[in-house]
Amino acid sequence: MSTSATLRFTVTEADTAEAVGSGTLPVLGTPRLLAWLEAATCAALEPGLAPGSTSVGTRVQVEHLAPSPVGQVVEVEATSTYVDGRLHRFSVSARHVEQGRPGKVVGSGEVTRAVVDTDRFLARISPPAPGLRD
Repeated sequence: MSTSATLRFTVTEADTAEAVGSGTLPVLGTPRLLAWLEAATCAALEPGLAPGSTSVGTRVQVEHLAPSPVGQVVEVEATSTYVDGRLHRFSVSARHVEQGRPGKVVGSGEVTRAVVDTDRFLARISPPAPGLRD
């Protein structure tokens, strides 16, 4: 069974390389593109997660291939390509939306996520309460 999700975003001033600190140009910043691609992987996984579970990113390999100006609509897609227990690998892509349809590819790659129990995960990173020691 293939799990996938498609999301659309419009590039705003807050999404630019200049705004996110990854350059000086007023075009979609790579960190924001990556966040959108990861959002698609989360949207693909979420319907199948057990109560109390979530997923965390573990590996990312993305190429940002073309600029996207402010106002450009970008469609991001994540499609499951591999599952091994808790590990889920996705093929991801981003395209400009032109005349309501996906057009030029602006990014592609692979994102891997691991399904975790939310409480157990947070317990591992939370500092112990004052007065409590192992």
